[in-house]
Amino acid sequence: MSFMENMLMALSSLKAHKLRSILTMLGIIIGVGAVIIVVAIGQGGEAMLKSQITGPGNTIEMFYQPSDEEIRANPNIFQQAPFKQEDIRALEQLPEVKQVVASSTTLSAVRYQQDTADVSSTGINQAYLKLNQLKVEKGRNLSTADFLGGRRVALISNKLQEELFKGKNPIGKIITLANQPIEVIGVLEKPTGLLAFGSMEVYLPFQTWKIIYGSSDFTQVTIQADSAEQLQTAGKKAAKLLNRMHNTEKSYQVINMEEIAQGVGQVTQIMTLIIGSIAGISLFVGGIGVMNIMLVSVTERTREIGIRMALGATRGQVLTQFLIESMTLTLIGGILGIFLGWGTSEIVSFFAGWPSLVSWQVVLGGVLFSMVIGVVFGILPANKASKLDPIESLRYE
Repeated sequence: MSFMENMLMALSSLKAHKLRSILTMLGIIIGVGAVIIVVAIGQGGEAMLKSQITGPGNTIEMFYQPSDEEIRANPNIFQQAPFKQEDIRALEQLPEVKQVVASSTTLSAVRYQQDTADVSSTGINQAYLKLNQLKVEKGRNLSTADFLGGRRVALISNKLQEELFKGKNPIGKIITLANQPIEVIGVLEKPTGLLAFGSMEVYLPFQTWKIIYGSSDFTQVTIQADSAEQLQTAGKKAAKLLNRMHNTEKSYQVINMEEIAQGVGQVTQIMTLIIGSIAGISLFVGGIGVMNIMLVSVTERTREIGIRMALGATRGQVLTQFLIESMTLTLIGGILGIFLGWGTSEIVSFFAGWPSLVSWQVVLGGVLFSMVIGVVFGILPANKASKLDPIESLRYE
């Protein structure tokens, strides 16, 4: 008997017992679907987490960690901004550096009419705006003229609009920062994603920020290299340059956010593997259900097996028939489970705000694994069927 004939017989047997076949496949469907959902959401969450940590490409965060001698010499050193304007100009001259993103942040009280709120007030340079791509929901973004002219204009976060303006349109309204009037020209889009936390923020051109708060230094500096290959070189040169300019040894250092993201990615991969393994237990349970129902099928079809063997069917042919039937049952369940997992992961990812990464390797693995389950858990029933005595089988009632 050919493979196709065995396949047709298997489909005919499953069709004859529709409800039983569906209930048996349900365990495989849920198992395969659960594994795909966990892997897809895990990989999507990992990709989103990495992108949130690293930000735009080819960037390195610089930080300042004073030595013990510096701290003893100046106990208030942590209250001072570590980067000066001449530092930014010097970093921009490095051949490997594409641009230097600089900003200063301070906690401040903002007032509109009779209402006040505590905000994070950030002065940014134009490179910051280019790299971080602050997206405006209402009004307009900061322009080159705003930066060059030090205009008293600001962007505010969506959360601040809700708190200070009670959801009303704030464009053109005047707010007060450090007793200085500032015009609101834009409202930023509401943040989405894994690390999206609504916070109350105000963004100003750095020249404006400097005038309001009386400080010309920067608290955060990020350098962007021309290419990924130059990233490490740019970081080393930048740290060496700043340490030389400030007469320090290793106080100025760099943080490669991509390395941190890789470490975080390894943690998420382990968590995905663990949770995926737990979800895989349902596949094992489904396989037991397949074995159970195939044993019932062998018992019900004892006379049929006896007739086939009396007509010349070999033990191997009977074994193959029941193995193919078991594989067909799990294969159909696996395919349906793939569609279930794919659809569910897309829905979950849509509401969670991160991509659903269903790779072809996962889909292929789901199909092959379900077929393997059919073989493994179908061997015992198939072997039992092939060992039946033809004469005793024909007498079976």
